[in-house]
Amino acid sequence: MPSVLYTLTNDHWQVGILPETGGSIAFGRVRLADAFVDVMRPTAETDYENASQCASFIMLPWANRIRDARFRFRDTDYQLDVNSADGTAMHGVVRRLPWRVVSADETSVRMSFDSALYEHVNFPFEFSAEAEYRVDGHDFVMMLHLQNVDQRAFPAGFGHHPYFLRAPGGDDNAAQLEITCDRQYVLVNALPSGAPKPITPALDFRRLRSLADETHDDLLTARHGEAPARIVYPGWNIELQFLADPIFSHWILYAPEGKPFFALEPQTNANDGFNLYAQGIDAAGVFVLEPGESRTGECRLRLNAP
Repeated sequence: MPSVLYTLTNDHWQVGILPETGGSIAFGRVRLADAFVDVMRPTAETDYENASQCASFIMLPWANRIRDARFRFRDTDYQLDVNSADGTAMHGVVRRLPWRVVSADETSVRMSFDSALYEHVNFPFEFSAEAEYRVDGHDFVMMLHLQNVDQRAFPAGFGHHPYFLRAPGGDDNAAQLEITCDRQYVLVNALPSGAPKPITPALDFRRLRSLADETHDDLLTARHGEAPARIVYPGWNIELQFLADPIFSHWILYAPEGKPFFALEPQTNANDGFNLYAQGIDAAGVFVLEPGESRTGECRLRLNAP
């Protein structure tokens, strides 16, 4: 049975949500003159059941990769299933499982997830989660909430994986980016070699500049407070401000070679964050949830247009 699509619409946004596909986003469109235009990579209807092909998906209870699908926490080693060709456990577990719709109307949808409802979840601790999407004036809001319902503490993190179009409508509308981060991780096969280092010129997006045809798979941190990242489409004379709560201490910039899209991903933890945390690297952004504890984080895409 095809995944059920919930469409959220107001005067400025039109967003498609697929709760049964890991709570993923099918499309994200903004109003330009008298029509809605895609700014996020739209999902083909034939891919509505494949979160990896969606416009965005949720990463939880960790974001990005865990090296060798293995980590150590409080003197215990945990082995997860490898779910990526690079030998890692990647992007958490919830994108591959359906979420339950709690409430929905024309501008919002709220969903819940309970790991205990599934026979096998690729995480050795029980947790529950909530996600809400809503369009609110010029803002498209994305909320995540994670709670420990286990009897043991566990390390955790979460994030979003949104894809944006590089140059919708042509080269004169090529995306320009501003990402106000002072530090980066040195990555080997997308995994950090240690603690973050000062930003290099190649990754310095602290002032607005064109993404052009650059290739990236990079991890940035040390944000300037709550200053938003910015995506500017000059041909359309519009700007998306990407605001994220401080808990999202990392940005991933992923721009694959030859593809008409890029990803700008807010995430709480660094790639391989659990293992960095075990090494005493506090900057990795991992938080520990004791039984009953929870964390919440909200991101907003804010449309600025004439």
